Amino acid sequence: MSTGLVEPSASGWRLGTPPDNYVLGHVRAVLEDRVLENALVAVRDGVIAAVEPHPAGMDVDVDGQGLLCLPGLVDVHSDGLEKERLPRPGAELPIEFALLSFEGKLRAAGVTTVFHGAAFEQSHGRELSRSVDTAEQICRVVEDHPADMVDHRILHRLDVRCPEGLAALRRRIDTVSGVALVSHEDHTPGQGQYADRGYYERYLQGTRGMSPEEARRHVDQLIEDRNGRLDVREEAFEYLGEQARAGRIRLLGHDPGSAREIAALEARGGQVAEFPTTLDAAEAARERGMPTVMGAPNVLRGNSHNGNASGRELVSRGLVTALASDYLPSGLLAAALLLAEEGMATLPAAIGLVTAGAADVAGLPDRGRLAPGQRADLVLAAPGRPWPVAAAVLRARSAGEAS
Repeated sequence: MSTGLVEPSASGWRLGTPPDNYVLGHVRAVLEDRVLENALVAVRDGVIAAVEPHPAGMDVDVDGQGLLCLPGLVDVHSDGLEKERLPRPGAELPIEFALLSFEGKLRAAGVTTVFHGAAFEQSHGRELSRSVDTAEQICRVVEDHPADMVDHRILHRLDVRCPEGLAALRRRIDTVSGVALVSHEDHTPGQGQYADRGYYERYLQGTRGMSPEEARRHVDQLIEDRNGRLDVREEAFEYLGEQARAGRIRLLGHDPGSAREIAALEARGGQVAEFPTTLDAAEAARERGMPTVMGAPNVLRGNSHNGNASGRELVSRGLVTALASDYLPSGLLAAALLLAEEGMATLPAAIGLVTAGAADVAGLPDRGRLAPGQRADLVLAAPGRPWPVAAAVLRARSAGEAS
């Protein structure tokens, strides 16, 4: 057997997917509670069969060369496909090509499972245009894309004040098999992500070239228009609550800003606090046993881009369950190892934020841990300074796929 990191094709390896059975050796296996030095990982039928010390002199199929061995990263909120599709204003690419291109970035980042945000809304002047038609197209293209390289899934993002979005989401949920991941959001300036409307006004000035007065008038009109849709918001909350309580969807609340909002989210059947904007909201989620997601870019930057809660602070307080890429897949591994390097979390706990914790948020119990019975989605990573690198990705074949 070869001991190189890359196997010859005669051994049965093919691009993106290893054989169903192999042994990976000489790795530093990051388990949930510790790091197992000089370990081997045995894979049988695409599932982890054992993680144990590597016996001296034992030959293996792949020599990990002392790299960290992690579960494949799980990204529960990625808007990167939007940017890949529209890399410059007016330069829109075919979404099928954008997904294929973006898949390469996901692989390079060590992501083996990703939830692409499909925004069921009508854009109100953001840098990226969002529409119901685009959301439905994203859903179709993602579902038709082969799963050899990455397990592509959908995070359904509903603007609760958008009647067209609500109608489309109703149609969509009726066709989804299994449990759909849904996040509800309200980006009306003056609450949530833009609790301080001044941040949104400055955003408009920077991205759309508005003068301060133009931005102020635009936000005034936006608030007035959206305040006329409060009945739509109540209808959306009622529908989402019904679906969550019936087990048809797994409901995330986007940008909760207070303990009161967390209580309301729980009351309607919500199960996850996504990007809480304040310490108060994050603490309330933890008190209720509700998983909490923060953005990896927030952790890398050291603060939120719009003055909201710091991901590093919430992690250091033990209030974060998972990190999401938001718009930067490469930020996941970098943020996790940065947290470990700076002593805000142990290495296993930090890696857990982008693996086991994220899988739990998404309701995927079959992945995210280096443990027998789990999918053999594996990443070999070099910690590196100042930034880590995902040196290799070994993703298990999909269930039922021919060997």
